[in-house]
Amino acid sequence: MMENKSGPYGNDKALLGRTAWRLVILLGLVSLFADMTYEGARSITGPYLAVLGASATVVGIVAGFGELIGYGLRLVSGYFSDRTGKYWTITLLGYGLNLFVVPLLALAGSWEIAAILIVGERMGKAIRTPARDAMLSHATHTLGRGWGFGFHEAMDQVGAVSGPLIVAAVLYFKESYQTGFGILLVPALFALGVLITAKLLYPRPRDLEVNTPKIETQGLRRVFWLYLAAVGLVAVGYADYPLIAYHFKKVSIASDTWIPIFYAVAMGMDALAALIFGRLFDKIGISVLVFVSLLSSLFAPLVFLGGHFPALAGTALWGVGVGAQESIMRAAVAGMVPVDRRGTAYGVFNTGYGLLWFAGSVLMGVLYDISVPYLVAFSVLMQLASIPLFLLVRKEFIL
Repeated sequence: MMENKSGPYGNDKALLGRTAWRLVILLGLVSLFADMTYEGARSITGPYLAVLGASATVVGIVAGFGELIGYGLRLVSGYFSDRTGKYWTITLLGYGLNLFVVPLLALAGSWEIAAILIVGERMGKAIRTPARDAMLSHATHTLGRGWGFGFHEAMDQVGAVSGPLIVAAVLYFKESYQTGFGILLVPALFALGVLITAKLLYPRPRDLEVNTPKIETQGLRRVFWLYLAAVGLVAVGYADYPLIAYHFKKVSIASDTWIPIFYAVAMGMDALAALIFGRLFDKIGISVLVFVSLLSSLFAPLVFLGGHFPALAGTALWGVGVGAQESIMRAAVAGMVPVDRRGTAYGVFNTGYGLLWFAGSVLMGVLYDISVPYLVAFSVLMQLASIPLFLLVRKEFIL
């Protein structure tokens, strides 16, 4: 059954495509400046917490709890996005909180206060992500969702690379974490400015998705839940960068200046992987995630058991996995659910993902304090365990 919606663009596919690209680029610029802000901060939160007196277990709990809040609240946010239709308003509120708590880290005098702010930043991301992704799914419908989400993720990662490099430069010249956090107010203001512009220019992103097959279902399909289980195994076995950075500092693999540079390398690989695997997803579908899981499972042995250069290579592979998670894994959801339930589906997807990420982060923080080889074995096994489920999803998934 088809919905014959031509919308304000009629049958002008060229105009529709140009408009879709403009919105994707604007949302990409928002993400670029936003990532410059909070990824710049995240590149040093591990060692910053260590300086403030936190243990590895505390770092793992803070990072994992932040992700739990950052993903768990998306269930509520996604539901309200669909019920109210206020996608832009919810996106703006989320970005406001997401960005403005970052400079406040400069004022944290204890790890407890810093932890609250770190969780607050993740809370803002939770509020805005389902609504933003639902709008992006409309814009990428005519462009190819793998390519569209991958392109958005690549722009996102330009900010994720430059943010840590800015922080690294500040630490080199000023040797001050506080100054590093404070300077990130500038890209935060740019992000909000571009977001407001996008809202004014394109108030109805839904109009960009026309002639959409209507999926007749009373609930989310079985393939969606299989997919969530597969992605959840990847999440539970994926270490947070704050724990990786904590390890680098503790065993002197990298200096305070080099730790954010390592992170910038990971974010650069993230951007490249998003573009390459996004294109491959449009061509071969879910199968590409099997290869990604095999490749990214190698990061933990290199990061936690290697020296300087193996750790750098492992960080790059870690970035490849993140790139796939932030692009392909989001793109696939749009094709599994009804168009009018995408906000809810993204909320459910991210909540399940976040719960397992939290459980894995806490466990890996504890395992680090007990035995690093145990942590490595756990990470590798969980990611490899996702492959049979991805193969099951491939049998049911229809692009």
